[in-house]
Amino acid sequence: MIEFKRRRHRHTHLNIAPLVDVVFLLLLFFMLTSHFIQEPAIKIRLPESKVVDLVSEEFKTITITKNNEIYYLEKRVDVENLHLAIIENMKNIKDEYLRIKADKDVSVGLLVRVIDEVKSSGIKNFSIVTEKK
Repeated sequence: MIEFKRRRHRHTHLNIAPLVDVVFLLLLFFMLTSHFIQEPAIKIRLPESKVVDLVSEEFKTITITKNNEIYYLEKRVDVENLHLAIIENMKNIKDEYLRIKADKDVSVGLLVRVIDEVKSSGIKNFSIVTEKK
């Protein structure tokens, strides 16, 4: 008898179950290892800017609300006492970095007064935070 070669049909489907498992494990890993930074509970609307530098969240912050209230390290401070509060809470004033978050409806005069207090306390490195447009 003559034996004929039979063609075996190979299935061309790809089993993606292990791939889905790996993707879910990676998702779970990143969700558990990332830490979520929460902004303080002070509500302000930041002005918009087309050129924004992303800044790390480890800097001390001065927040000015639209009601002209000033918060330093989430504590309410008067403009006159801001200078003293900065000096008390900064370890090395020349190397520290400070962020100023001002509501877009705040008067420029108040913002300039805050910047003057920051400069007079010896802080040379500070920035005004904006939102990317």
